[in-house]
Amino acid sequence: MDDRAIRAALDRHWAASDANDFDAEHDIYQEDAILEYPQSGARVRGRRKIQASRAAQPDRKRFTVRRIIGRGDFWVTEYVVTYDGRPSYTVSIMEFREGKVVRETQYFGDPFEPGPSRAQWV
Repeated sequence: MDDRAIRAALDRHWAASDANDFDAEHDIYQEDAILEYPQSGARVRGRRKIQASRAAQPDRKRFTVRRIIGRGDFWVTEYVVTYDGRPSYTVSIMEFREGKVVRETQYFGDPFEPGPSRAQWV
């Protein structure tokens, strides 16, 4: 799969995520994909379990992609996921094999006010 095809698959994935279309959202994953959340230590193995874990979340989610960069089998998406009106700034690192995601790692950061030492520059 070339870079344009992977980028199109990522665009479909994030659009489906925003629409809460769990079937279309998870088309991008290999059956044996692994999803890691380093901040909590959680690791979910397998496309079906990844999908079930996301469908079980009670919050209404919205996704706003800020940028997608990548090439070959390594892609990074920077986005804002909003849970019930509260934004979380997120980075998703996806590793592809044969045109599907085999590993994804997601990092989350809550918004915060700029520190006083930077106030004059922001």
